[in-house]
Amino acid sequence: MPLDINSFRIHSGGDPEIIRESQRRRFASVELVDEIIQLDDQWRKFTGLINDLKKNRNIIQKEVAVKKKANQECEDQVLEIKKIGDDITLAEKQQAELKQQVDSLLGKIGNIVDSSVPVSKDEDLDNAVVRRWGEPRDPTGLLNHHDLLWRIGGYEPERGVNVAGHRGYFLRDVGVLLNQAFINYGIAFLRSRGYCVLQPPYMMKKELMAGVAQLEQFDEELYKVGGDGDDKYLIATSEQPICGYHVNEWIDEKQLPIKYAGISTCFRKEAGAHGKDTWGIFRVHQFEKVEQFVIVEGDIEKSKAMQDEMILAAEQFYQSLGFPYQVISIVSGALNNAAIKKLDLEAWFPGYNAYRELVSCSNCTDYQSRAMEIRCGAKKLDQREKKYVHMLNSTLCATGRAICCLLETYQESDGVRIPDVLVPYMDGITFLPFVRDSKINPTDKKATSASTSTSTKSTSAPPIASSTKPVSKPTSESTSQPTNETKDQVVKSKDPIVKPSYTSPAPVKRVYSDGSLDGLYVNDEVIDVAVLDKWLKTYSYVGGYLPSEEDKKVFALIKEKPVDSYINITRWIRNVQYI
Repeated sequence: MPLDINSFRIHSGGDPEIIRESQRRRFASVELVDEIIQLDDQWRKFTGLINDLKKNRNIIQKEVAVKKKANQECEDQVLEIKKIGDDITLAEKQQAELKQQVDSLLGKIGNIVDSSVPVSKDEDLDNAVVRRWGEPRDPTGLLNHHDLLWRIGGYEPERGVNVAGHRGYFLRDVGVLLNQAFINYGIAFLRSRGYCVLQPPYMMKKELMAGVAQLEQFDEELYKVGGDGDDKYLIATSEQPICGYHVNEWIDEKQLPIKYAGISTCFRKEAGAHGKDTWGIFRVHQFEKVEQFVIVEGDIEKSKAMQDEMILAAEQFYQSLGFPYQVISIVSGALNNAAIKKLDLEAWFPGYNAYRELVSCSNCTDYQSRAMEIRCGAKKLDQREKKYVHMLNSTLCATGRAICCLLETYQESDGVRIPDVLVPYMDGITFLPFVRDSKINPTDKKATSASTSTSTKSTSAPPIASSTKPVSKPTSESTSQPTNETKDQVVKSKDPIVKPSYTSPAPVKRVYSDGSLDGLYVNDEVIDVAVLDKWLKTYSYVGGYLPSEEDKKVFALIKEKPVDSYINITRWIRNVQYI
């Protein structure tokens, strides 16, 4: 994943001082830059030497040809040609070794840090808060996600550890439903925004993984898989295989931007997180994730604008779920080598009484595309300009962490409420009651709200029946019901739990939309379809994220209109015509 070697060469228009300053901002080695320049100078000297040797050999070969034609003696010159050939072979070998050293060191140099990134290596103190949304819930008396997930019968931690070891777990019943609901809602959310869904391979070849992962990731993060004579690595995120989706391709700029929604299971060793978040499913070795991955033209302003668009999509996703959050800019010393800037979205976790990371959004410019040889451009004078695309990635939803946040945010005294936007993906279930007692010692008040320990005894939760009430009746509450056998096991927490003060889903501020409904109605019988299409580019329905009476009204006014050229309206019509 190197920078362009020409950026180190002053004679080629490069400015190595920019790279040195970026390394200082990363708190990384500046000496590496000078070492690369020195080795590259040697490499270029060998290029001159080899060219001179070849030129000299060509001259002597011509002389030999003339002498042989004239039947003259030329044995000494033939020997000289052989010696020059040996010298060229040796020089080329030495040059290749230098090239290998340069390439190896280039991979240790990070991308050029954006000027807007806060300079520090202390994330805890110096990450910059860009903006906040929503009202954090008072944590008083609230429970942690691991306790809540156990109480609703959603997971089996000890049985998971017995099977898979440390951080192993089984999701069960409503835990599985929540996991799949987040996946399916994430897919629907991104497809409505023009993303193409990709489910990638879960293993990658070593040489390809080396192009997208830093060396330390191989030891701290990646699982190695062997057995067929060709070592592979389990993916830690769908970003990695999607980086290689267009490997060695030249993309027409007219096709850009290309937006992918990566859906995958992710596998991480978490070797560098020993002792962190050891309970629950916040930090585990295996989880599902919906990822945004976008390829844009190799233009810094376009990739910066796309990063803003991608973090905005993540914000709108969590606004629709009613999760209060803050967006932060990560300090320079914590950036991975590929990213010039990283924005995280941290949601409020009442059980933790803290903001915790749900989203990481990075602009990697052409750092990864150089390793993958993914280019774009148009022909110029019968030649293609070698211009690399820019690549960006952003979490939309890591399902395990999203489940944790949902449980803590929407917990009530006898269960957990489901945000309205997820109900259609939960088989109509709107409430998950507690079906078994807490595993935490009830006499330990500290552990009740912020425990890091669980009992060693494993209790099997009864199956939870699906809702029998239709989702189409908003006035009736659909609840995941415990069986008669287990109703007596439902345990209410001793501390009163106050419901969230905001509604579900939380109201979406229009300042985050790239469309506005102002001017939608030309009059009582005419709709401005351009205004409607622009609005539906951001939202699924006229009313926002859920269908409403307003959708029926607007549909009735335009159903006979020629709107085939408006892609957002035609997608909306497919969804609302049966309401």
